[in-house]
Amino acid sequence: MSKTPEELREARTQLAATVERFARTEIAPHVTAWDAAGEFPRALYRRAAALGLLGLGYPEEFGGTPAPHALRLPLWVALCRHGASGGVLASLLSHNIGLPPVLALGSDGLKREVIPPVLAGERIAALAITEPGGGSDVAALRTTARRDGDHYVIDGEKVFITSGMRADWITLAVRTREGRGASGISLLLVPGDSAGLGRTRLDKMGWQCSDTAHLRFDGVRVPARYLLGEEGAGFRAIMGNFNAERFGIAAAALGFAQACHDEALAWARQRQAFGQPLTGHQAIRHKLVDMEMRIRATAAWLDHVAARADAGDTGSDWVGEVCVLKNHATQAMQFCADAGVQILGGMGFMRGTVCERIYREVKVLTIGGGTDEIMKELAARQWGIV
Repeated sequence: MSKTPEELREARTQLAATVERFARTEIAPHVTAWDAAGEFPRALYRRAAALGLLGLGYPEEFGGTPAPHALRLPLWVALCRHGASGGVLASLLSHNIGLPPVLALGSDGLKREVIPPVLAGERIAALAITEPGGGSDVAALRTTARRDGDHYVIDGEKVFITSGMRADWITLAVRTREGRGASGISLLLVPGDSAGLGRTRLDKMGWQCSDTAHLRFDGVRVPARYLLGEEGAGFRAIMGNFNAERFGIAAAALGFAQACHDEALAWARQRQAFGQPLTGHQAIRHKLVDMEMRIRATAAWLDHVAARADAGDTGSDWVGEVCVLKNHATQAMQFCADAGVQILGGMGFMRGTVCERIYREVKVLTIGGGTDEIMKELAARQWGIV
């Protein structure tokens, strides 16, 4: 039964408050230390799961809580605004790109084997598509999986894989037919303890506490029952998964933009310059207004796109809108990070401030899920411009 507008607003408010408390107590005080350590505790998954945060949007039968897109937004936004760590966000919620293909295409037995432990925070799920030779051109991927009796044998490499170092389940894009093109792409679920699976940790500009891996598959054998859907059906599933990922990135970007504004405003109110707070200077006030303008526009657009999705309006026009929304949101985040660092001055260049961390992390969101350039090209195609 769908919620009334009043019920939805109340649910959003309650969820945002729950996530804010979690982010302020469980994440924000530790992110600097976690970045220095290069990881965060696995126990955080269980603590998030105990609050129902990992299962939001998943069926009850697998331990989740069904929720419309409009109710999932506060999770992403509040987690980013009050936790302010893209590294924690990326790994803690990597199941949101790893599990949907399992839910959509996996057998009933496979769903029950894989999904409940992940939503309970007991296992970690990841998605592996990008390869050293290319990312956005999914149809050109080269990792192969050949059928050998009741198994598939996998050979190839994947790179830039979030949660790749400690994932217990990897949803893997493979080529099951010779040649190139989308028709030969399939999806396989690979257990993290598979023989022949090699993992190398990657060092990054930001997201220091999120493990990002280069994966190598050397004759990795997985049971044929781990095929998701039919052979050759992977490309369409991947494209649909990308749309959900891009929507989540836009919501995260809004939260990070708000985090930069929060810190910059607090600093400007207490920092004295030439006998008055920074907010007493027009140049600073205008920067803060410019930040707020972009934040409000992004929030309104996110709500609009969520409403379309919840109404079932997810055709080509919606896909194009999600693409440009991702661009708009990440550009708003980039503007707010830059303005925040400028307002904080020398302090904005110091490790430990929110704006400094987000300034280093913003570029990955303009790349992950599809670059700005790819987003524009996809929108142009969806909207019939080309």
